Amino acid sequence: MTTQSPILLVEDNAQDEMLILRALKKINVANGVDVVRDGQQALDYLFGEGEFAARAGAPLPAVVLLDIGLPRLSGLEVLAALRARPQTRLMPVVILTSSDEDRDRHSSYENGANSFVRKPLEFGEFAETVARLGAYWVLTNQPPNA
Repeated sequence: MTTQSPILLVEDNAQDEMLILRALKKINVANGVDVVRDGQQALDYLFGEGEFAARAGAPLPAVVLLDIGLPRLSGLEVLAALRARPQTRLMPVVILTSSDEDRDRHSSYENGANSFVRKPLEFGEFAETVARLGAYWVLTNQPPNA
């Protein structure tokens, strides 16, 4: 039996993190979910550096759910860094944000995001949106070979 690649959630809001994890659990996604809370942690996790040096050579996540408004490095800075390196250039990255700014959406796609999803304000809609995201990116999407 092969181990499922994890989902990486990059989210600094504890309440949003809890809702996202609950929604993914509810749809029984087999993938584990790893959580980091700022942009620098995200890069260290993905590149096996800093506090995540033990992850060096570990499989990349099936998908990264990336907030834009993060401490230390913004989500857009993280995205640009991911697209600049060959090992993460094709990895699926979904911007999951509260931002409704056209410039954020445009910058996300310009920097290589696979999808831009605004976090709904209403709890039920938020949970449903995350469940659909998880089902699509983990169960339906066929990523490129590593």
